[in-house]
Amino acid sequence: MTALPDTAVRTETAGRTLVITINRPKARNAVNAEVAEGIAAAIDELEADPALRAGVITGADGTFSAGMDLKAAAGGEVVNVADKGFAGLAEAATTKPLIAAVEGFALGGGFELALACDLVIASDTARFGLPEVKRGLIAGGGGALRLPKRIPHHLAMELLLTGRTITGERACALGVVNQLVAEGGAREAALTLADEIAENAPLALAAVKNIVRDTAGMSEREGFTKQYKEIEALLRSEDFAEGVRAFSEKRAPEWAGR
Repeated sequence: MTALPDTAVRTETAGRTLVITINRPKARNAVNAEVAEGIAAAIDELEADPALRAGVITGADGTFSAGMDLKAAAGGEVVNVADKGFAGLAEAATTKPLIAAVEGFALGGGFELALACDLVIASDTARFGLPEVKRGLIAGGGGALRLPKRIPHHLAMELLLTGRTITGERACALGVVNQLVAEGGAREAALTLADEIAENAPLALAAVKNIVRDTAGMSEREGFTKQYKEIEALLRSEDFAEGVRAFSEKRAPEWAGR
């Protein structure tokens, strides 16, 4: 595992996974301009390196993120990044799977960062909430848009309208969290899941993300049309040919990403 310099966002490689750590523990890993730019740069690093198959996003010292740094925002800092939105991730069109590893608080923009990921692993001491309405705002970093698509409408409205904080156990029961682990175990569990995902064909993983993202507002017929195009491209790929060969030869495939 190779670590890069200790900055507001730290990146390290763990096998075929890029671990992205928000590193402002004294500010409960709140998102300021430096964090937003750092996450955006880390996402670019993940997307550009063919050896990396997945990303894990977490926070330093037992806290995921307390959300937007209100003092920084009041001082004029910009926490949105062009083409990637809030915290350099909320509106990013990523092709590689992202896993949030949540310890402690994931509040406001912190919860929205988790919602921007494809999978969420959380410790049993994690806490989730969208308290923006308590400050005269709304969950504008994806919370108001994504949460009602992830859980039943009335339950999402309860969290959005009350600003209430829920436990990791409750978040898991609602389906926001994929797996609940003991305190301190979210990162390792996320890396284990990332390793399992990395065994699969990278082009197929990207196609899954494209279909899920791009068909969200489409009719079923439009969705199938989009899906056919993705499948046609996969059928022409070297990876599909390798997958068939590996299956017939009873061995693990060696993906080329082409």
